[in-house]
Amino acid sequence: MNNSTTFSSRCLITAGILLLAVTGCQKEFLDRKPLGQLTYDTFFENGQQATEATNAVYNQLRQWDCIAFPWITCTDIISDDADKGSTPTDALYVLEVDDFTFDGTNSSFSGVWRGYYRVISRANLAILRIPDVPDMDPILQKRLIGECKFLRAYSYLLLVQWFGDVPIITEPLGGDSYYNQVRDNQSAVYDQIERDLLDAIDALPEKAQYASSNLGRASKGAARGMLAKLYMVKKDFPKAEEQCLAIINSNQYSLLTKYSDNFLRVGENGAESIFEVQAAALQPNDGVIGPGATPYNMIQGVRGVPNLGWGFNRPSDNFVASFENGDPRREATVIYVGEVLPDGATIVQDNPEIINERYNQKAWVPAHSGLQDNGPGNIRLLRYSDILLLAAEALNENNKPTEALMYLNLVRKRARGTNNFILPDVAITDQAMLREKIYKERRVELGMEQQRWFDLVRWGRAAEKMQAVGKNFVAGKHELLPVPQAEIDLTAGALKQNPGY
Repeated sequence: MNNSTTFSSRCLITAGILLLAVTGCQKEFLDRKPLGQLTYDTFFENGQQATEATNAVYNQLRQWDCIAFPWITCTDIISDDADKGSTPTDALYVLEVDDFTFDGTNSSFSGVWRGYYRVISRANLAILRIPDVPDMDPILQKRLIGECKFLRAYSYLLLVQWFGDVPIITEPLGGDSYYNQVRDNQSAVYDQIERDLLDAIDALPEKAQYASSNLGRASKGAARGMLAKLYMVKKDFPKAEEQCLAIINSNQYSLLTKYSDNFLRVGENGAESIFEVQAAALQPNDGVIGPGATPYNMIQGVRGVPNLGWGFNRPSDNFVASFENGDPRREATVIYVGEVLPDGATIVQDNPEIINERYNQKAWVPAHSGLQDNGPGNIRLLRYSDILLLAAEALNENNKPTEALMYLNLVRKRARGTNNFILPDVAITDQAMLREKIYKERRVELGMEQQRWFDLVRWGRAAEKMQAVGKNFVAGKHELLPVPQAEIDLTAGALKQNPGY
């Protein structure tokens, strides 16, 4: 059993007690009665239970709302990197987001809202109760709280970028508090994220300090990386530079020699990995998928022959055309009809039901046990090349073009490999021109990794780029998603809608 399997399979231990107590399973986050009061009093009795409670927070990142349709719809498909894919009439609510014809009733938005508030809910309970666990190793206690604060901060970072002002909830809710939540100011959400991540940086070990059985847990580098992303959103470029350089100078990470290895089993939790959602296709039990799996691979898999999935999240024409001639990253990112799959097992056949089909190769996984939704592929949320490009961007904004070029060209050098006729080093030092080069490099390096939408919004370029590819984007409205109408209804209007919806 590999390291990612070891950690991911343990994350479901508390599915019986803690899931019921913390998530309420099927209801909206504001419509959950406290179901397991006994758990609050008796569950956190030792270090093992504290670990299990933390594992349950990680486990939520594998659930449908966090990494399936809601996730890819609100990251890739909403952007110019991808189209809906699949057959024309399949999942029309996803097409609404692709075309910007949606409103607050679209289930994509209620999905990510519900999914990431469940992460927050589980984290809140663990953060509250772990300090009171008797006779617990203080180092482990501090680390687990740090992991939960990292996961809570990551969830809020997503929510605030999608919705703007959102409710800040930092402790378990009870009674009528489910129904009287209001939206806190975006700046207050940023402050909460920053506090959690600074605490996590203080509490967490470096990646190399984890035992192999715990590889994949949040590390100091992961917390610094998310904090750098927060500072980039806030345009606090000096602080972003500081966090990126701390990661680089930690010597914990390096670029893999071969770009495509990042997205294969050989690259999971490898030298370039800063944080991944751990997954494992454990042997199904009585037809039920393994508890460590995700549907992430299935929903983006080849639809037809071979039958690997549903064919959503099609790399767009605009994205495919954005690569420089000969850039091997395009081939590593896109599966075309007629292509031999990475394991050499078969050739992708034309599916006449899909128009101009192509698929996200970064979500491809080889044959595995169980059904398609028993997806074993780790989901790469933060890679070292992302940090190098953030460092380049921050340094350029801080009027340090020479240093910015160093990190930009490291990424390009790895991409070209031994072929010196492609992807030459960038030598431009003009700030505006170098900015464009860095923006373009982020797109081709991180394409189909659920980064593009957030980049476009923080750059103030969402309207320009969406309108350029024919989407019905309204400037001043669509930079934020609508608050799910169901949440507004549950609070009798206490939660207010974003402008224009």
